[in-house]
Amino acid sequence: MLKNYFKIAWRNIMKHKVFSLINVIGLTIGLSASFIIGLMIYYDFTFDNFHKNSDRIYRVVSNFSGPNGKFFNSGVTVALEDAIKENSNFEVINGFTVERPSIVENKEESIVKKWPNHVIFTTPEYFDIFEYNFLAGNKNDALENPNQVILTDTRAKEYFPKLNPSEIIGKTLVYNDSLNIKVSGIVENLKGRTDFIFQEFISKPTILNTRLRGDFINKNWNSTNSSSQLYVKVSSNNNLDQIRKELNDLAAKHLDDFSRKHNQSKEFVLQPLHDIHFNDSYGTYDWERSQASKPLLRNLGLVAIFLLLLGCINFINLNTAQATQRSKEIGIRKALGSSRKQLIMQFMGETFLLVFLSGVLSLILSKWLINVFSDFVQQGLTFSLFGNPAIIIAIILLLLIVTFLSGFYPALIMSRFNVIAVLKNNLGSGEKKALLRKSLTIFQFTIAQIFIIATLLVGKQITFLLNKDVGFKTDAIASIYSPRGERELAKKELYLQKLKAVPQIKHLSIGGVPPASNSYNTSTTTYTDGEKKIQSDIQFIFGDTNYAELFELKLLAGKMFRNDTVKELVINETASKTFGFKSPQDAIGKSLDFGDSKTPIVGVMSDFNQQSLRFDISPLALTGDWYRPRYSRYMAVHVAFHDLSNEDFKKTLDQIKNIYGEVYSEIEDYRIEFMDETIAKFYNKENKVSKLLSWATGLSILISCLGLWGLVIYTTNRRVKEIGMRKVLGASVLQINTLLCKEFLILVSIAFVLASPIAWYGIHTWLQDFSYRTDIGFMTFLISGFIMIVFALIVISIKTIQAASSNPVNSLRSE
Repeated sequence: MLKNYFKIAWRNIMKHKVFSLINVIGLTIGLSASFIIGLMIYYDFTFDNFHKNSDRIYRVVSNFSGPNGKFFNSGVTVALEDAIKENSNFEVINGFTVERPSIVENKEESIVKKWPNHVIFTTPEYFDIFEYNFLAGNKNDALENPNQVILTDTRAKEYFPKLNPSEIIGKTLVYNDSLNIKVSGIVENLKGRTDFIFQEFISKPTILNTRLRGDFINKNWNSTNSSSQLYVKVSSNNNLDQIRKELNDLAAKHLDDFSRKHNQSKEFVLQPLHDIHFNDSYGTYDWERSQASKPLLRNLGLVAIFLLLLGCINFINLNTAQATQRSKEIGIRKALGSSRKQLIMQFMGETFLLVFLSGVLSLILSKWLINVFSDFVQQGLTFSLFGNPAIIIAIILLLLIVTFLSGFYPALIMSRFNVIAVLKNNLGSGEKKALLRKSLTIFQFTIAQIFIIATLLVGKQITFLLNKDVGFKTDAIASIYSPRGERELAKKELYLQKLKAVPQIKHLSIGGVPPASNSYNTSTTTYTDGEKKIQSDIQFIFGDTNYAELFELKLLAGKMFRNDTVKELVINETASKTFGFKSPQDAIGKSLDFGDSKTPIVGVMSDFNQQSLRFDISPLALTGDWYRPRYSRYMAVHVAFHDLSNEDFKKTLDQIKNIYGEVYSEIEDYRIEFMDETIAKFYNKENKVSKLLSWATGLSILISCLGLWGLVIYTTNRRVKEIGMRKVLGASVLQINTLLCKEFLILVSIAFVLASPIAWYGIHTWLQDFSYRTDIGFMTFLISGFIMIVFALIVISIKTIQAASSNPVNSLRSE
């Protein structure tokens, strides 16, 4: 019986090739998007879910509040670990410090690794929270003493390529030219998807022999560094409220007088393990990989659902439209004894065949789509993940759900036909089915119209963001950063001197980050005007006396500071207004109080945007390098170029890199960032949204137009004799085409009316995230409506013009 069902189903599919092809294309698009997006969601949501008792593992992070808002730090003060050691609510406590040695050597085999990453100082408790498989060594004593290190098997092979794990135990590695550390353990890399990418685990007491010694000994409650991480495994999640209260009591107890005086506060927050992969307020440990985004994955999921729904709607529309063509088949089957259940099974079998074929095509397409969606896909996500049993089960369930959604209603309708009415050719008008088809068609085009409007308005906002004047020079400027961890100012100065010999360079400056970046340094300050005190956070940028000229920062009053080490401030207009000065000139000569000292204002410069245009301009000050000789705030040499051809520019960049190699001959960590690219990176997320909407728009239009085309074919075939009669009576091709198009264009117009307020609300809400935003113009809606009508008109006219142009003799021959 089952074999017979599928045999008849295949014959019906082949008999109606055009409608079957439309259904397959629509379902394939929806299923392909669902497979890829589902794979992405599964991939990101399964990070670090393999750890034992992962629901009880938390990272302790720091939140700061002040007059200018909230700030987040993934680290904590070093003192916190000791303060909670005796707390019975914690089963395991582990604090570790992230570090990057400048060099590690295996002197026996002359193997040198410069600036190895993913190195931490930690305690044995780390391996109680995160369970690793030890290939050699003992977890309990491998990190008990100073100068011990545990390596992953991957890192061990880099340092000791000829030895197996047991032979490596006891071998010595030399860190930073002087620190001899013995290998005490080898562990396997974590097998599952994880954000814990550490490769070298040095015993924590070893810190006393490094530059970090002071931080480790002093344990200052007022010092928070993102390198200092703290993890806890709680005894029970039932005690979380109590734990949070105890942590916040500690934060309040150790808040310094300066913070209290300036209305600042701090709290320690328990961040769940599963949140680390998604929460960009605190970040992960792999800075080279973009952070996963729950809102983006949610939006991707909605796109997949809508595309799948559009494909299912096509199926329902076309199958219910075709129902009358199969009425005699149904009547004869019922007359010969077929039950309604058997007929439903027959039609569901046809649906499953089409869905299964679409699923196979979708899997083939998915390999290509992974590359197309590369901006959204994480590096480790590959086509091989489709072999995961959970994914296979999910695909099978999805195919069954789509089969039910697409086929059950048409099967119910067709199996309901009365056998006597069918054989007498008296089925009625089917107005209810026509109304359903119209409603579903309106829904399809409403979704497509929303995508079109959203795509146009998001694109308009991104164009606005990228072209708005940010208040300083951004083109033909590059920043060459010193190696991470390199602190010698002399080498930066030597590098700058050598670059002066390059004629294509217009200006040079040593400084911190450029005027706009994702890095910021802030402090709280107070201005006293008689009895009145005005307090505010102020952001710092650091640069030498050429910094302002290179970036073309405009001075409104006063002057630039005299030299790099004099404590003087050049503030922006926003800072001037924040501290109550009536004009930029009034600020000159006044001083800001930073608690330990008062610093004079010598200049006021025009405002510029320090970050993405999502944010308002903040109070800011340009300063020199006050903290010498203790340390330097300067980390980069900034370069402004003359106007150059592409070829000359490329040669100049090669020359700059070669000079870098001469100054930092022992280091391979060359990093150059262009100012215009930095600005563009602010809007990576918006560009991803734009690309996502473009794809969704194109695919939704394609699916909707395919469905519309199928309905037009069906309608014109039913009205072929009417068209012939109208031609005989003198109607022109244009009149007939207008008559046939009118019904469908009305549906598209209704969809536009429904889509416009929904799209306006969505985009209006999205734009509220930006301090600077474009207008939502009425013209955008008119353009989007025009685009949709043009697409629909082209699709409709392909068939209607053909029908209107045919010879009426052929259609009226049987009359």
